[in-house]
This record gives sequence, structure tokens and C-alpha cells, in this order.
Amino acid sequence: MSKIPRQILPVIVFAQFAGTSLWFAGNAVVNDLIIELDLLEMFIGFIAMAIQSGFIIGTLVFALLNIADRFSPVKVFLICSLAGAAFNLTTIWSSNFTEVMLSRVATGFFLAGIYPVGMKIASDWHKGGLGKALGYLVGALVVGTAFPHLLKALGGNLPWRFVLIGTSVFAALGGLVLFFTIKDGPHRTPGKGFSFNVKALIELFKIRNFRSAAFGYFGHMWELYTFWTFVPVLLTYYLVNNSNAHLNIPIWSFIIIGIGGISCVIGGYLSISKGSKRVALFSLMGSALCCFLIPFSFSAPIIPFLLIMILWGIFVIPDSPQFSTMVSQSAYAEYIGTGLTIVNCIGFSITIISIQLVNLIWSATANSYVFWIILIGPAFGIWSTLKFSPETD
Repeated sequence: MSKIPRQILPVIVFAQFAGTSLWFAGNAVVNDLIIELDLLEMFIGFIAMAIQSGFIIGTLVFALLNIADRFSPVKVFLICSLAGAAFNLTTIWSSNFTEVMLSRVATGFFLAGIYPVGMKIASDWHKGGLGKALGYLVGALVVGTAFPHLLKALGGNLPWRFVLIGTSVFAALGGLVLFFTIKDGPHRTPGKGFSFNVKALIELFKIRNFRSAAFGYFGHMWELYTFWTFVPVLLTYYLVNNSNAHLNIPIWSFIIIGIGGISCVIGGYLSISKGSKRVALFSLMGSALCCFLIPFSFSAPIIPFLLIMILWGIFVIPDSPQFSTMVSQSAYAEYIGTGLTIVNCIGFSITIISIQLVNLIWSATANSYVFWIILIGPAFGIWSTLKFSPETD
């Protein structure tokens, strides 16, 4: 087997980071949109739902049409990066609730050709050490997700549109760099046809390990995007309850979300010696503990509160690349891309339920114990992951 060129993983990581910066661009400027368009405060839940809905529709289309396996993943990534960047820009000219929602749905649709397809490209280049490679890749997703919050903070007095323009330019650049520097990987197995391949999806879920890894991922997803969506809300709520405290919310949102990128990389390296299953379980248990403690932290001094938030940011994400690794290793070779895409599709469908459930109850009650709803995810994830057998195919 030939040695993998050294630039392959860094290029994929950069492109993934750049492309996924589109994800929370709307969330980073949601308060500005609420003020400018005279929207309700609970719009934060709806703008998150819009991007997730678009991604779900996109992943469903990509999976049923076998796009990631039939066509060149590198070309798919480029087209989706450019299209996603373009639709992200349309948020700037949105003048009402409906237009913002449509803009975010369209952006989310093309993210389906960035995040799971990026993992497909990585799996086509890496057979051994895939957990480490995907650790870097999901780490890039994490930092990309946090990046709009950093742009918001660095923008200072610049108009909120600066965040959307910056992320669009960055995403387009990522797609172009990937396309012009690397090719499809040597382990790529082209799909068997262009069709609504429901049978392949049924066959995949008959595999016990695929099913266990997928269900573990679903529990992880119940928690992940709900936490990320509500990080600014949690920080704001702490300030409301502690009038003497001072926090730069965009900066701390970037730190709390972005630090997960580091833990993803560390988890990737640990997976080589400890295995993906153990890393995923440790991550789920850590985030479950932080979720349990968060309602009590609002009355604590600022250091313990921030420590819990940072630890939650650290533990909430390292299981994601490991579940993707477990899904990739459990799927039939010719359906790896389809398997990753459909698991992403179902996982992101679950995020809409958890985000809206927390959003609606929080808007009605402002009771901090509502965040215990998130705890359902890691608990289910732990139960499912324990059923995974690393020694079986």
C-alpha cells in the first residue's frame, strides 16, 4: 500500500473547517436579525431549526440518490461549498422571517455535501487510523461552527453582515483549495448506481454494529446541537442572575464551542490505542455529568460556571468522529458514503426535536432545569454504544 501524501489530511481539515463555518453564521448574528426584522426572542430556536432542516433534506437526497458514492466526492464538495456560500450570502438581503428561514434552509441543504462528504473523502484515503483522521475532521467542524462567533467578536462595530460575507468567502475558498490540491482517495469504491437505494439503507441497519454505532450517534446528536445553540443563552442567563459578573458572550461562545476541536483531535489519537468505542463512552459520560451540573452552576461563582461550560464543550463532541469511524467500519464498502450520509440525516432530524423542545419550554418557563432534557441524549448513547462489538465485522 502506497504512503498517503502528507498534505491530504491538512487540506481536507482546512476545507472542512472553511465549509462548516457556514453552519452557525446565522446563529452568530441572530440577535441583530431579531432587532432589525422585529422578530420574537425565541427566533434563535427557529434559525437553528432552519439550517438543520436544510441539512436533513440535503442528506436525505444525497443518501437516496447515492450521490457521495456515485460521483467524485471532491467535485461534490466543491459544488456544495460554492452553492452553500452563495445561499449564505442571501441572508444579508432577507427582509422578513420567511426569507431568513429559506436562506438558512438552502445553506443547510448544501452543507450535506460538505460535512459527510468530507468524511467520505477522508475514509477513501485512510483505512488504518481512520478514527484519528476523523478526529481532525470533526475538530475542523467544531472550530468552523464556532468561527462565526469569533468573527462577530472581532468585527467590533462592523455591521452584522460582515459575519455572513466572511464565512461565505471562507467556505468558497475551502472548496477551491480542496478541488485543486487533492484527488479522490485510492480506497474509493464507486456506488452501484443512481437510484433511490432504500434497499441499501435497510441492509445497512440489519448489521448489528452499524445499528449500535448509529444509535449511539443519535443520542450524541440529541445533545450536541442543542448545547451549541444555547451556549449564548446559557451565558446570558448567568449574567442575568449575577449582575456583578462580566462576560464577552461572542468570545466565550467561541471558546466553549471551539475547544471541542482540540478534544476531537486528542480523542482521535486515543482511539488508536483505546479504540473508538471507549473514547465515545468516556465522552458521553463526561458530557452527561456536565449537563447534570449546569442548573446548579448559575448560582455559583463565575469560575466554576465557566469551568463546567468549558468541560461540557470539551466532552460534547469527541464521540462524534468515533461514531463516524464505527459507522464507516461497519458498513458495506460500496455504501460507506451512503451510510454516513443517512446516519447524519437521521441524527440531524433528532436535533430539531431536541432544540425545539428545549426552546419552547425555556421560552415559556425560563427554568434552568429544562436543560436536563438534553441529558436524554448521552444516556441513550451510552446504552447503545455498549452494544457495539469492536472485534466483529
